[in-house]
Amino acid sequence: MIKYLIRKIRLLSNARNEPYFLFRQVLGFYPDKIEYYQLAVRHKSVSIPTEKGHNLSNERLEFLGDAVLNSVVTDILYHRFEIEQEGFLTNTRSKIVKRDSLNQLAVKIGLDKLVKVTKYVNANTNNNIYGNALEALMGAIYLDFGYKKCKEFIENRLFSSFINLNEITGIEVNFKSKLIEWCQKNRVEPDFILIQDTLQNANKHEFLTRLEIAGNTVCEATGSSKKESQQNVSRIAYQLITSNTDFLKELSLLETEKSTTSVIENQPEEIPL
Repeated sequence: MIKYLIRKIRLLSNARNEPYFLFRQVLGFYPDKIEYYQLAVRHKSVSIPTEKGHNLSNERLEFLGDAVLNSVVTDILYHRFEIEQEGFLTNTRSKIVKRDSLNQLAVKIGLDKLVKVTKYVNANTNNNIYGNALEALMGAIYLDFGYKKCKEFIENRLFSSFINLNEITGIEVNFKSKLIEWCQKNRVEPDFILIQDTLQNANKHEFLTRLEIAGNTVCEATGSSKKESQQNVSRIAYQLITSNTDFLKELSLLETEKSTTSVIENQPEEIPL
């Protein structure tokens, strides 16, 4: 707790310093150890010689960041596409981390403006410089804050604003339509029930929807709109259905049990003679 407070105070005190502010615009948060980030944007053409005869540039951070980036993207895709196979996941990851994609991402977040390179290297024709710097930046975040912060940066800064997974994969799965189609095929009725509408910060709503199939509760999910919460609950339900070959059988058993219970409860009481 004390270490956290000390770091918080240090970050606040550095917030007005230009290097911290510039990286804040790119990252969405203030760095702690600014030297990592300054090294991440230093191309080998402007490397700094050390007393031991080494040249400091972003190449080592790039090596580290490449591994971190691949790990985080793999983590995100694995949990986002729970029913997809290895080939699909590998292909999608390759599209995201390929050099052209990273170059474009670096420019979109404004990292290109911070890259330090000699005037003798044309960054416009050799634009891998920017993609390499983005990987080095991932290495800097990892050394400064750890894996969790890297994942937050990729999810909140890159995926939310600049990476369209539906466009990359070439698919836009409408799980609600798939679920309704499955229900019609198996002659069961789905029911989407809005059970809660909570007002969050900045006038944002969170909707909680329950899905019932044939009168049986299957799952619940939230979303920032009614439509999104229905899509999310449909996605969970569809994944349950496709991963459980006995789902329809279990649903039928629940329906039978409910019918039996209802008959017993509605039987008239015997009047003693």
